Amino acid sequence: MEITSLTIPILVGAAVIDSINPCAFGVLIFLLAYLFKAFHTRRSVLLHGLIYISGVFVTYLVAGLLLVPVISQLGRISTGAYVVIGIILIIFGLLEIKDFFFYGRGPSLGILPSAGRRIEVLVRHITGKFYTSFFLGVFVALVELPCTGAVYLGVLALVSIAGLTANNVFLLILYNFLFVFPLIVILFLTHRGSQAEKFEKWREKYRGHMRLAIGLLLVGLGVWMIKFIL
Repeated sequence: MEITSLTIPILVGAAVIDSINPCAFGVLIFLLAYLFKAFHTRRSVLLHGLIYISGVFVTYLVAGLLLVPVISQLGRISTGAYVVIGIILIIFGLLEIKDFFFYGRGPSLGILPSAGRRIEVLVRHITGKFYTSFFLGVFVALVELPCTGAVYLGVLALVSIAGLTANNVFLLILYNFLFVFPLIVILFLTHRGSQAEKFEKWREKYRGHMRLAIGLLLVGLGVWMIKFIL
């Protein structure tokens, strides 16, 4: 079976599930709540929100383009690299599943407290200059990797088997668009009058279910990867 026939459906499915990550939702909701207090027009909120999301998108895409060749090279040296990645995915997946049953107990995949505090500071320093929102998106994309990066790592490992081809560049663009799409939806719903607090309550209510879905995906990716390589 060709590699592309395996990676395309897995990539799209992974992107859809990863896109409901509670970490990504939480930061955007906090940002929108601040923007509505800091700016007087919905247009400003919409523009800053879109630029923030574009910062997240660009950072994840660039990270993927840089990491795929590295993982591919490691795979050429030893297929054991993919086995190690598979084991990491399974461990991360089990941590996410654990949080569905015992949230807040033991280790969890999440934004570090120090990084969370830094995000709050940066949000409050957003000015009329749009680059401040873009920089925030870049920073958030980097510091939320412990929470959102596991699924992306699995996808990059699968993509790297075929190398950084033109087709795989398209797949990474598609993955990252699907990843940020729910953020765009939340932004436009909030822009049209929905309250950020409502989305935060929804996120809190279904946070465990989101983590369960991501955890099952990670375990499945890890097991599939190990089985495929071996």
